Amino acid sequence: STTEGSRLSSGINAEYGVDTNKGDNGRILEFFGIKKEMGDVARIILLGEGVDKYAPDFTELSEENLAKFASDYLAGNLKKHLNSEEIPDDWDSKPVKVLVGKNFADVAYNSEKDVLVEFYAPWCGHCKALAPEYAKAATALKDEGSEIRLAKVDATEHKKLGERFGVRGYPTLKFFVDGKEKEYNGGRKSPDIVSWLKKKTGDPCKVVTSKDAVDTEVEISHFTVLAAFSDRSSAAGAAYTAVASDTDGVVFMVTDDAALMAEFGLADGGVVAVRDFADEEPRVAMTGDVTAESLATFVSANRLPSVVEFSDETAPTIFGGDIKSHFLVFSDSTSETNKAVLATFRKVSKGVAGKMICVFVDTNKGDNGRILEFFGIKKEMGDVARIILLGEGVDKYAPDFTELSEENLAKFASDYLAGNLKKHLNSEEIPDDWDSKPVKVLVGKNFADVAYNSEKDVLVEFYAPWCGHCKQLAPIYDELGEKYKDHPSIVIAKMDSTANEVEDINIRGFPTIKFFPKGTENKVVDYNGGRTFEDFVSFLDGTHDEAAEDKKEAKDEL
Repeated sequence: STTEGSRLSSGINAEYGVDTNKGDNGRILEFFGIKKEMGDVARIILLGEGVDKYAPDFTELSEENLAKFASDYLAGNLKKHLNSEEIPDDWDSKPVKVLVGKNFADVAYNSEKDVLVEFYAPWCGHCKALAPEYAKAATALKDEGSEIRLAKVDATEHKKLGERFGVRGYPTLKFFVDGKEKEYNGGRKSPDIVSWLKKKTGDPCKVVTSKDAVDTEVEISHFTVLAAFSDRSSAAGAAYTAVASDTDGVVFMVTDDAALMAEFGLADGGVVAVRDFADEEPRVAMTGDVTAESLATFVSANRLPSVVEFSDETAPTIFGGDIKSHFLVFSDSTSETNKAVLATFRKVSKGVAGKMICVFVDTNKGDNGRILEFFGIKKEMGDVARIILLGEGVDKYAPDFTELSEENLAKFASDYLAGNLKKHLNSEEIPDDWDSKPVKVLVGKNFADVAYNSEKDVLVEFYAPWCGHCKQLAPIYDELGEKYKDHPSIVIAKMDSTANEVEDINIRGFPTIKFFPKGTENKVVDYNGGRTFEDFVSFLDGTHDEAAEDKKEAKDEL
C-alpha cells in the first residue's frame, strides 16, 4: 500500500507506512485505534492544535481507492474520524452502563435520565478502588427505582471523549443533567455518591420526624445538621436549602415535628449540628441569623472533629472544604508520646476553630507514605508539626521548634494567622559529589546557584525516583550529559522533586523539563519538545525558541 500511496504525493505533505508487526509501533497503533489483525489499513491526519484523523469507507487498498481517499480529503469532503469500539451487546445489562464513542451521546445526553459518567483507565489503582463503590451506588439507585444512571467509559481507549471533557487524571467523574455536564466533587464511597446525586436532582434536605432517624444518620456518617422550619420558603429556610444543595458529604435534615424540636432544643428557624466525635460536644447549636454565609461557616467549623485523622476517607472533606489553612501534626500512633501530643493538639485546635483544619497524620500507617514524602517527613523524625495553605499550589510552613508543647503549637498557629511566617521549601543536603558526573545533581539548597547562573544555559529534569517515564528517559539524559560535560556554557542537571522544592516552580507531573537560559534574570522556559537524544541536542544547539518546541510537540502527539 505504501507503493500505491507514493504515487499520490500532490497536495499531501508526507506519506509513510507503519509496520503493525513491530512492537515499537504499539503506541501509534493505539492512537489510531488500529490492531494488527485488521490487516492493511489507511488513514490521513492533519496536524494542528491537535491531530484530526480521517478514515476511508473502503477496505481494499487499491490505487483507485487510495487516490480517491486522498482527493476527497484535499477537497474537504471527508468527515473527521473518531475512534470507537462497537457498542457491546451487554452494555446495558449491569447497573453501571458501558459507554463507547458510538453510544455516549445517546446515553449522556438523554433528556429523561440524569447520568453520572466515570472516565477511567484500566490500569489506574484509584479507578480499581472506586469500582466496587461505584457499582454499589448504581445498584442502590436502581433498587430505589431512581431514574439516575451510572456509566463508565475507558478514556484510554476513547481518547477523544477524554479530551472533549477535559479529563486530566483518573478517575474523572462528570454528571450530565438535561444535556449539560457538571463536575462531580463528592466522595468516593457508595453512600457519598448516592447522597451527592440525590442532592443535585431533588430536595437536598431530608425530612425527619423522629430522633431515631437522626441517630441512625449520625451512627452512619458521624455528623448531620438538623433544622426546624414551619415555612421553608422563608429567607432562613431558603438559605438552609441552598447550603444543603451546595454542601457535599453532609446530610441536612429538616423537621416541623414539635416533639423532635423539643428533644433538640430547637425553636422555629433553629439549627443544630449533631455528631459523635470522641471528646467533643455531641450537639452544637447555631447562634445568630441563619444566612447562606453564616450557615456554611457553621457547618465547616463543626463537620469535622477538632482534630481529624488523615485517611483516604477523610481526605476529600479535608481538602475539599472552604477552609484552606490546615494545621498538621505527624506522629506515630504506637509511640509513647502520641497520646500526650494529640491531647495537646486538641487544646490548641479550640483556639483556631473556623480558621484552620487540624489534622493528625499517623506516620506508622503505610498508606500515608505519599503524604509523608510530600512533606519530606520520615517516621524516625518523631512528632512533627506543619501548616499548609491551599491555593494554586500548596504553601508549606515549618516551625523553628521541635518540642510540640501547647505554647509552641499555639504560637506557631498565631504567627501563621498573623502572616509572620516564611514559606518552607523541602531540600536534601547538597551531595559532596553533586558536580562529579556529567548530569549535575541539584537539590533545593543549590538550585538557584546552578540554574540561575547568568553565564550558563541550564537544562533541568525534575523527576521522581518511582516514575516509569523518568526511568525510560534516564539513559538518554545521561547520554546528553556526556555530550555536553565539557561544554563551556551548557549544563545538564536533574533534581528529585519528591524531596526538593524551588520557589515559584510548580511541578505537576514527571518528568518535567525546564530550560534556564543564560544572560537573563531568572527566566524559565518550559521544554515541550521531543524526548529523544536528537530532539534535546537540536533544542540546545538551536535558538531555544517556542517555534522550535512547537514542531517537536506536534511530533510528540503521534
